[in-house]
Amino acid sequence: MDTSIFPDKNYKPDSQMLGEALGDLMVVWEQLSSYVKQVYPAAIEEWNFPGAKYGWSFRLKDKKRAILYLLPRDKFFMAAFVFGEKATTEALESNISPGIKNIISSAMVYAEGRGFRIEIRTGEETEDIKKLVDIKLSH
Repeated sequence: MDTSIFPDKNYKPDSQMLGEALGDLMVVWEQLSSYVKQVYPAAIEEWNFPGAKYGWSFRLKDKKRAILYLLPRDKFFMAAFVFGEKATTEALESNISPGIKNIISSAMVYAEGRGFRIEIRTGEETEDIKKLVDIKLSH
């Protein structure tokens, strides 16, 4: 099962806990979070605990919708999005990596959109994630 490294509702993660969990990738987490706030200054940051099955996750959102979810794991994290049809089409026609395009195209489609997660293990995905943030914000 894919769950947060922070499964206890009583212990909301702080930056020290997150840094210990992510190690060197904490820098990448901070870059992505900062990028969202740079391109969308009104972004709201919040930790969310949807239940013990999933544990704590972090999201950056506007008033109505999530822009980017960051899901902490042990020594890595995931960037997650929900894209509507127009954003999906734009992403698949963009110059992001073929591997990420494959993740998007194979994601399940739900009423609220196509939800997908991208594992961040090295940081080489950073520019593609930023492009996906830009696409999300344009739709």
